[in-house]
Amino acid sequence: MEFLIDLLQYPFMQRALICGVAISLCAALIGVVLVLKRYSMIGHGLGEVAFAALSLALVLNLPEMYVAIPIVIIASFIILLISQKQGESGDITIALVSAAALAFGVIITSINKGFNIDVYNYMFGSILTLKPSDVAISVILSVLMIMAYFFFYNRLFMITYDEKYAKVCGINVTFYQFLIALFTALVVVIGMRMMGTLLISSLIVFPAIIARRLTHSFKGMAVMSVIISILCFLFGLVISSLLNLPTGASIVMVYIGVLVLSIIWKKIVK
Repeated sequence: MEFLIDLLQYPFMQRALICGVAISLCAALIGVVLVLKRYSMIGHGLGEVAFAALSLALVLNLPEMYVAIPIVIIASFIILLISQKQGESGDITIALVSAAALAFGVIITSINKGFNIDVYNYMFGSILTLKPSDVAISVILSVLMIMAYFFFYNRLFMITYDEKYAKVCGINVTFYQFLIALFTALVVVIGMRMMGTLLISSLIVFPAIIARRLTHSFKGMAVMSVIISILCFLFGLVISSLLNLPTGASIVMVYIGVLVLSIIWKKIVK
């Protein structure tokens, strides 16, 4: 804790802490819905789309976020539309979209004289790239996510567990599906500066998977997921600073350690 306090003397660490906690909270909440609905790989797929969008932005010399945000949001909507209208499995649709996006991104990057430092930072994450605007956006997103859970909790619960019953009850399932897709896209785009496009999906999936092993209620899973996500982020941040390791990869390794402990705990309890 003392080491973390010392690190907070640096402005870039202050930005990393605020942005990381906010994004971890958002990713944990949206991850609960995605994991229970078996859309857990959408974070990975949208990460590949974000990589393609960033490559395009760098080639055209445009602001990365202004290009990535609309493209990733559109991609998330397309994934949902194809899955719902064509009856395709969510994971199959995600795999197709992510493969196409990755191929497009690699081609664009090759045309632009190969991978440079900007592309690598976005692929693998770097807390040094976080800007004050990223902090503001992540805080606003976390507030909106909490408000969405507070006001639409019952609807999200019903849609997550039984869409058909939700439709019978008069709930506009399509609207909430696209709301989930919108939040997921924003979490991916904003979180990729810290985690990288290749690891951002772990921030969405791991907390929910671990929480599901420790609790059996939707509310308990959401709360536990947020706690796990924030604590793992803090531990990963400290480890990466102590050992001079990539932040995103360090956070993922902490998640893996906690997941192993949860599996052991589950077996001991049984």
